[in-house]
Amino acid sequence: MARSWKYTRGVHEVGTGCYAYLQPDGSWGWSNAGLIADGEASLLVDTLFDLELTADMLSQMRDATPAAQSIDTLVNTHSNGDHTYGNSLVGDASIITSAATAEEMAEITPAVMAQFLAHADEMGPAGAFFKHNFSPFHFEGIEVAMPTQTFEGEMQVQVGDKHVRLIEVGPAHTRGDVLVVSEEDRVVFTGDILFIEGTPIMWEGPVENWIRACEQIEAMDVDVVVPGHGPITDPQGARAVREYLTYVRDEARSRYDSGMTVHDAARDIALGDYSSWGDSERIAVNVSTLYGEFSGDDDPPDTASLFGLMAEIAR
Repeated sequence: MARSWKYTRGVHEVGTGCYAYLQPDGSWGWSNAGLIADGEASLLVDTLFDLELTADMLSQMRDATPAAQSIDTLVNTHSNGDHTYGNSLVGDASIITSAATAEEMAEITPAVMAQFLAHADEMGPAGAFFKHNFSPFHFEGIEVAMPTQTFEGEMQVQVGDKHVRLIEVGPAHTRGDVLVVSEEDRVVFTGDILFIEGTPIMWEGPVENWIRACEQIEAMDVDVVVPGHGPITDPQGARAVREYLTYVRDEARSRYDSGMTVHDAARDIALGDYSSWGDSERIAVNVSTLYGEFSGDDDPPDTASLFGLMAEIAR
């Protein structure tokens, strides 16, 4: 069923009063979002990376359905700015996310991103790579609206007569990843648990949580799966992500056991068919996170160093 949707920018109706908003090509910062509506009630799934992008999305949603004129509820699937920085444009909506996501949202603010961009030219190859990926977005002057309600585990939300389940599956991609399931529409919005035709990036882990989240999506009785990045898919779209994570876990483990450094392991792992996925240089972050998991090292990664390694691999 998912194959009937083209991967084009804008609003796509995926159920009766259920919409996906897509941003090709799905690379760094170009995320998807969604809207679940019934009667005059509406629930927005995620905002976008800056105010201009989010305002355009909301305008297109208002054109698609009167229910989008005033958003009742916003759910943030995780903390990354490309899913949260437009929150302030939803007015008086209740903003819901997992408790872990709410905590993490306060750390990488738009001001931090703006500062990185302002000094990118001083940071060598890592800065050039950062600037290449994030200069299309405008972070200045954004004050992110923070969640007004949090949960742990699962939560039920009513949208008109529709039943919406919020399922916490993190930590995985980030600390508190959430799936949003519109039961009557038979649609799930996965946030960045799924990157379709793009390389997943594991900032947090553990990898087994992410693999289980993919298995949960595969087993869902839904027709449509809207990923955090990439084209609309179906439950089997989660299989490719699970297989990638399993492959990288096993390849990284063998190199960790042999004493290879993160740098050497990331360069050494042959990606095969996965090399055609967008942003394959994210293997650097994935190997770094896995090495930390294998060793029990909970220290935060050296982000600048990882961006330098990704820049090297991307070249």
